Amino acid sequence: MSFRIRACGLSDVGLARSHNEDCFGIDAENRLAVVADGMGGHSHGEVASRIAVQSIHDTVSKTAHQETARQEDLLADGNGSKDEAHSRVLAEAMRRAHQQVLGAIREDGSLYGMGTTVVGFLLQGDKAVVAHVGDSRAYRVHRDRLELLTQDHTWVNEQVVAGFLSAEQARVHPLKNVITRALGGESDVIVDTREIVVEEGDLYLLCSDGLTTMLNDGDIHSAVDLDAGLESTCRSLVQAANSRGGLDNVTVVLVAIEKS
Repeated sequence: MSFRIRACGLSDVGLARSHNEDCFGIDAENRLAVVADGMGGHSHGEVASRIAVQSIHDTVSKTAHQETARQEDLLADGNGSKDEAHSRVLAEAMRRAHQQVLGAIREDGSLYGMGTTVVGFLLQGDKAVVAHVGDSRAYRVHRDRLELLTQDHTWVNEQVVAGFLSAEQARVHPLKNVITRALGGESDVIVDTREIVVEEGDLYLLCSDGLTTMLNDGDIHSAVDLDAGLESTCRSLVQAANSRGGLDNVTVVLVAIEKS
């Protein structure tokens, strides 16, 4: 079965920052959505997030069809799988975006220290791939249950996974914003990917940490109203984050799965 996406996004500066370093992109034709949260100060984070979103879009739009065709040839020869090709497209797009951010820093030394987190969603047929670097997150609302699809690449989350901190301790820890992976950070970047079989009616949420530092998962689930429409729900999520203090830029993208 084949599906399409209907998507909406909203980005807000919040109540404490002077400018917005988040960026998002939606490409319904290629069934792609991306959220990036830049860092680096002096507007450099804004540069990094914009480069990342544009680069990922360009790579997916140029290579998804060719990669799928090539993988079908490999599959006919008994090598590889379509699912592997699908995951590889988005992961490779993020790795290329990482190189684009590094290239911009090499060309302009004043941009040194900039970087960006990123989370992306790409649909092909009845399968989606979610890929991410950093602490921007992806969630799925499936049969009215909210599921976190990503694991934050942060120091505190590593401590939670190792059993040294609880989830609640991590939420208020002074090092909670220390990122362990980002585009533009190291010479190489590791992209985490996850394949998911989609169903009609599923809703995917991509967001920057400006949402998740203000709201816990229960708050997010409460703000998602499947009957209110995507635009209204985006506004509700942003307003909820700002009502809790709006300490960071907040960006949300909602992706609804529909039969094509």
